[in-house]
Amino acid sequence: MLSIVNSFGLLGLDGYLVKVEVDINKGLPSYDVVGLADASIKESKQRVVSAIKNQKFKYPVNKITINLAPADTKKEGSIYDLPISVAILSASNQILSTKSVLEEFAFIGELSLDGTLRKIRGVLPILITARDLGIKKVVVPFDNSSEARFIEGIKVYPAKNLEEVVKFLNNEIILEPVKNIKYEDIKATNINLIDFSQIKGQASAKRALEISAAGGHNVLMIGPPGSGKTMLAKAFPTILPDMTFEEALETTKIHSIAGILDNKVGIITQRPFRSPHHTSTTVALAGGGIKAKPGEISLAHNGVLFLDEMPEYNLHTLEVLRQPLEDGVISVSRNMQSVTYPANFVLIVSMNPCPCGNYGSTTKPCKCSPSQIHRYLSKMSGPLMDRIDMYIEVDNVSYSDISATANEETSSQIKERVDKARKIQYNRYKSNKIYSNSKMTNQMIKKYCELNEDCSALLESAFSKLKLSARAYNRILKVARTIADLDNCENIKMEHLVEAINYRNLDDKYWT
Repeated sequence: MLSIVNSFGLLGLDGYLVKVEVDINKGLPSYDVVGLADASIKESKQRVVSAIKNQKFKYPVNKITINLAPADTKKEGSIYDLPISVAILSASNQILSTKSVLEEFAFIGELSLDGTLRKIRGVLPILITARDLGIKKVVVPFDNSSEARFIEGIKVYPAKNLEEVVKFLNNEIILEPVKNIKYEDIKATNINLIDFSQIKGQASAKRALEISAAGGHNVLMIGPPGSGKTMLAKAFPTILPDMTFEEALETTKIHSIAGILDNKVGIITQRPFRSPHHTSTTVALAGGGIKAKPGEISLAHNGVLFLDEMPEYNLHTLEVLRQPLEDGVISVSRNMQSVTYPANFVLIVSMNPCPCGNYGSTTKPCKCSPSQIHRYLSKMSGPLMDRIDMYIEVDNVSYSDISATANEETSSQIKERVDKARKIQYNRYKSNKIYSNSKMTNQMIKKYCELNEDCSALLESAFSKLKLSARAYNRILKVARTIADLDNCENIKMEHLVEAINYRNLDDKYWT
C-alpha cells in the first residue's frame, strides 16, 4: 500500500512543501528513508516504531520505504516524525481518512518514544508558506500552538500525541483549531529594561540616543569605565517606536527558526536587544553552522545589536558586520545551501578610549603611553568605523548629578518625540518602502537633504578638515535630516547640520 501526506521543510526564512511517501510491501522487514535525509531523519525509525507501538497501534512488519520529495533538496530535523507515522498508519489501513481528505492536511512534529508530540522550531514560517500554497489544515505539536494564533486563513490543530492525531483523522474525537487573535491585542512589555529616568546626568548622550532612535542611526559611545555606557545602551530600546505587525512577524520567524521563541506569547512584541559576549565566534555573530541558523546579527533584526567594549572582540569577527550594516541582510553560505537572513538593526557600540580607560577623561588621569593608546584604538578597522553615524563621548558623572533630586526625563517622554519624527519619515518614504532616514538612498539624500549656500559651505569645510569619506558625508546628511525632523522642520537648518557634524568630530581627538 502507498500513502502520501504533506509536510514542510525550512530553507532560511521560508518553508517549502515536502511530500512524505510511504510504500509498504511484502518482503523482509526493513525501514529505508530516501530523499536526501540527514542523520536525525534516518534515526526517526527508533522514535516512529516506539511511538506507534506505545500508542497501541500496530507497526507493520514489512518492507517499508519512505521517500521525502523533492528528492534533490536536503531535509533536516526531526519534524518529519509525525508525517512519517501518519503515512505508515494510513498505508497500513489504521487511518481511515481518504486520500482527498489527507491532501487537505499537512503534518509537522517530533515524536518522543511514548508518542508525545514535542515542540519544534520554525512553525511560523511553515504556517505562512502552507497558507500561501493553499494547504487548508495543519497539525502541529500542542506546545507550538501559540505561534499559530496570529496567522489567518489557515486552520491549525494542536495535538498532544500521536493517538490524538489518529483519532482526529478517524473522526473519533474533535480537535479544536487554534483561535486567531489580533496583534494589537497583545501588549508589549519592556521586561528588564532600564528607563531613561533612572540614568542621572549624561544629557548629551541621551540627546544622541534620541536622534539615533528617531532615525535608526548607528552609535559609538566612548568613555571611561563606570560612566554609564552600558546602562544607556540597555535603556535605548525603551525609546524605540513600537513594532508593527509586519516587523513582529518577520522578527518572530527568525526567532522561531533559531528555536528561542517564547512559548507563552507566540510572537515578538518587544524589539530585540542582543548583546553577544566579546568571545563570540564569527559563526555565532553572522549565523551558520551545520543548519545555517541565524546568528546574533539576524536575531537583532528590527531591534538593537549592542557590542560592549568593542576592541575586545576579534577583528575578523567584527568585519562580518560590514555587509549587513550597508545592505540590511546577511548571506550565510554552507556546503549544501546558501541562506539570506534579514539584518536591519541599530548598532550601538561602547568602548574605553585606552587600556586603562581614562584617556580623555576630565576626572581621572590616564596611565597609558601614546603607543598603547594607539594600539588599542587601532583594533577598530576604518571601514567599520565609517559605517557608524554618530560618535559620542560619555564622561564620568559628577557627584552633584548623581545626588540631584530633580526628576530626569522618562523614556516615554523621549519616545513621544521619537514617534512623531518617525511618523514624518513614514509619510515621506512610504512609497519607497523604507521607514527611517538611515535607509535613504543617494537619490533620496539629494531630494530630501537639500542645503542652502551657508550650510553647503560649512559641510565643505568640515569634509576637508575632518577628512571625511563619501559615506561619512552621506551619514552626516542623514543625521541632520533626523534632527530637523525632531524639530518638525521641512528643511535642514544650520543648527541641525552643526549638531550632525559634531557627532563625527572625535576622529581628531582619538584616531588621528
